[in-house]
Amino acid sequence: MSRQERENMIQFLTKVEGMTERKLMVMTDADIEHIYTRAYTMQERI
Repeated sequence: MSRQERENMIQFLTKVEGMTERKLMVMTDADIEHIYTRAYTMQERI
């Protein structure tokens, strides 16, 4: 994952899921991608 993709995912998750940037910064790319995919899928359904 590129740096820009990671930053975009973190911004999305802080807005939609209410997660803190600090918490997301210590997660792996795979963790962030998994949470992002789940949250994005839920937003599409709404």
